[in-house]
Amino acid sequence: MRIQVNLSFVGLFFFFRFFMKKIYVFLIVFFTVSVAQAQRNGKITGTVRDKETQETLIGVVITAEGTQGKGGGATDAEGRFSIVLPVGSYNAKFAFTGYRELTRYNINLTSGNDITLNIELEPLSQELKGVEVISYKSIDVSTIETPLSTQRLSTEEIRSNPGGNFDISKVVQALPGVAGSVGTGGFRNDIIIRGGAPNENVYYLDGIEIPQINHFATQGSAGGPAGILNVSFIEDVTLSTSAFEARYDNALSSVLQFRQREGNRERFQGNIRLSATELATTFEGPITKKTTFIASARRSYLQTLFALFDLPIRPNFWDFQYKINHRINDKTTLTAIGVGAIDVFSFAKTRNSTPENEFLIRSIPSIRQNSYTVGFVLKRLLNNGYMNIAVSRNYFQNAQDQFEDARNGDENFRNLKLRSSEIENKVRFDIQKKVGDWKWSAGAVVQYVTFDNSIYNRIRPAIVNDSGQVVQAALIVDSKAVLNFWRYGAFAQISRAFFAERLGVSLGVRSDMNTFLNRGNQPLETFSPRLSLSYALTEKWKINASVGRYFKMPIYTVLGLQDGQGGWANRDNRYIQSTHYVAGFEFKPRSSTRFTLEGFFKQYDRYPVSLRNGISIANEGGNFGFVGNERVASIGKGEAYGAEFFFQQKLTTSIYAVLSYTYVISRFSGVNGVLAPSAWDNRNLVSALFGKKFGKGWELGAKFRFSGGAPYTPYDSTLSRLNYAVTGRGVLDYKLLNTLRLPSFQQFDIRVDKKWNFSRSTIDVFIDIQNLFLAKAYSYPDYTFKRNTTNTGFATTDGQPLRPDGSNAIPVILPNSSLSVTPSIGFILEF
Repeated sequence: MRIQVNLSFVGLFFFFRFFMKKIYVFLIVFFTVSVAQAQRNGKITGTVRDKETQETLIGVVITAEGTQGKGGGATDAEGRFSIVLPVGSYNAKFAFTGYRELTRYNINLTSGNDITLNIELEPLSQELKGVEVISYKSIDVSTIETPLSTQRLSTEEIRSNPGGNFDISKVVQALPGVAGSVGTGGFRNDIIIRGGAPNENVYYLDGIEIPQINHFATQGSAGGPAGILNVSFIEDVTLSTSAFEARYDNALSSVLQFRQREGNRERFQGNIRLSATELATTFEGPITKKTTFIASARRSYLQTLFALFDLPIRPNFWDFQYKINHRINDKTTLTAIGVGAIDVFSFAKTRNSTPENEFLIRSIPSIRQNSYTVGFVLKRLLNNGYMNIAVSRNYFQNAQDQFEDARNGDENFRNLKLRSSEIENKVRFDIQKKVGDWKWSAGAVVQYVTFDNSIYNRIRPAIVNDSGQVVQAALIVDSKAVLNFWRYGAFAQISRAFFAERLGVSLGVRSDMNTFLNRGNQPLETFSPRLSLSYALTEKWKINASVGRYFKMPIYTVLGLQDGQGGWANRDNRYIQSTHYVAGFEFKPRSSTRFTLEGFFKQYDRYPVSLRNGISIANEGGNFGFVGNERVASIGKGEAYGAEFFFQQKLTTSIYAVLSYTYVISRFSGVNGVLAPSAWDNRNLVSALFGKKFGKGWELGAKFRFSGGAPYTPYDSTLSRLNYAVTGRGVLDYKLLNTLRLPSFQQFDIRVDKKWNFSRSTIDVFIDIQNLFLAKAYSYPDYTFKRNTTNTGFATTDGQPLRPDGSNAIPVILPNSSLSVTPSIGFILEF
């Protein structure tokens, strides 16, 4: 599909004018009142716990920097604290004897909403307790289990991220080693980490796995145009791109953990966010003295915005989210969480589309998806430790329809009908204890999987001669499959620091099994040890290393394929294996500044290879809609290696900045055993973020991203001509597998915020513009035949009807590029 958007600055002006009419009166009233506003105060509340035992800590001293000792407090008998300060940005220090001091940066305090923090302090070893210790880990990122390849974002860093538009998935794409939207023109949220596929990542929300974090996800892969999670819920996000803890299964490239905050215990509060793309509401507060809630709903009107900008895509969605926290007693807490989405995705003709563009748009299926994850987590504090029991259910339904020449609803012209659903019911148990200076954890997971897949796909229509006789019958795939099986696994991990905490050592093991695959019940098949080491050379320099073996089960769209006899075609597949070798340095010249330099090598084995064309799935990339509905074999190999530099400056006075550069090579082999560039082989990845806080509530942010061009395979001109008239698609020339590259992707985003604080409310007016410099984004080219001027058929070289072999057709390769700028202007009202 070729997308071409002609967006003039005149059109952009009229869009802003149209939107501003909706809120002009509202804003001018608030602006007028703000002139006479006196000093306003905000409140920071929260709880401080021991990181390893989760016990609340009494008497922790909290100090807000820049208040000359006048802003601060201490935790009470329940480990809670409450601080009232004038509105503004603060860095808060948490200090307690026997624990490592922690600084929480860039706490943006307003009068509209109280800030709720959950602070975890790391205890010192026995040999260091009572000794004054310089806080090496003021930027609280790494752990002894995962000492490297880890980044953390606070809620304020997510909320104010330029171009992010409150979308966590877009914010994550700016982290080191992360590429996004390979071959899709930059409009999707695929998270591609260090040369691995999007489906090699796992996501956890408060300890519960959530398979989808994006609207309009590609089944069997990941990504989508917009994220699901509401940033108002998130306290912080941690991304680990290697050295995963043994508690996490099915991860080959990353573990992304979202920690949600609790609702306000003291009063009811909320916020309303209205922008050019969506309306979102969030409410929170106490239900009883022991129970709090936070809940939200969001409605998108992207379809209206994209129609205004003449984009052919029409995404339309709702999403919902909630968290209820109940303290049963001093040692037991029950948490309920939920997140769900309703998605409708369609395409429309654009004003400037050519007949070829319009024909391709009509051939793209409409998509309807519903998804949710719900769960309960019971946390019980033990002597020197704690245990978690998590029960959850996640559901994903995918429906696609496509009719010839967009004759929607006429079954005589139906080409595709897909109805698929995935359901996982899970129980997770883990326990963590500390014995002296040793820390150990262990646990298990059991889940019951149901995969239901029904597909009707007319791959090619019947071919008839001039007399109306059928020369070649239509090729139709019509199948239904229901797959049910069990998955289960267990892990153990032990860690300790030696030599006055200079040396950290962590060893973990894990194994996962299932009742479906032929070799699924062999624990040694997925035995995955991992070892992490860290050594503090000085108070500022640290060296880290890890080696680990990780496994991932084949995706359900692969497992659910049946053969002609009703058997499971891919039951002989095996778990995908990836072994990581990572080493690097970390330098912290001061508590707010961090540099890292790492080298990594990921070695893949048992990667799925298509038996239809002999190509590794990694070299084909992910199609939009669903992936993997074909016969594959676990015979592929692969490798991804490179180096990564990262710099981070937390907000200390009024400036914060992030800069990262990653060089990565990603190659995979098919049936022939020859390594070729994968679809994720971007080579050069650069991201930079800069923010400046001015006085009187003004803030400016800018972000730049660069990604090397993704490789792609050219079309075979001869076979494409023969094939297209029958199947409606070109044929790739796999002899030239991924030998061409798309132009590089780059984008510059900017955001400006202005806040006004009142006695019990705050308004934040913002302008957020993606792709300010109007850089083009490129996707894979399309093969088609030239259409006639009325778009009722194909043009031909001899003026006669198109021959079945396409010999009189006029082949066309459509470059797939887009030039778009996405401005979002809106406001957030806190109350």
